[in-house]
Amino acid sequence: MSKKETSFDKAELELLKEGLKRSYKGRFEMATRLYKIQQTMSKAVISHKPYISK
Repeated sequence: MSKKETSFDKAELELLKEGLKRSYKGRFEMATRLYKIQQTMSKAVISHKPYISK
């Protein structure tokens, strides 16, 4: 694993730990937010188009 992946995993775990300190409603909202982000990221396509000045 690269350093970037490790820091991302740590940040994700911090969010999950923070979510556990909340109420059931707060946990549900946190889980749905993370799920929506995960769904969006799995569908994302990164493409690079070189900048052309006119």
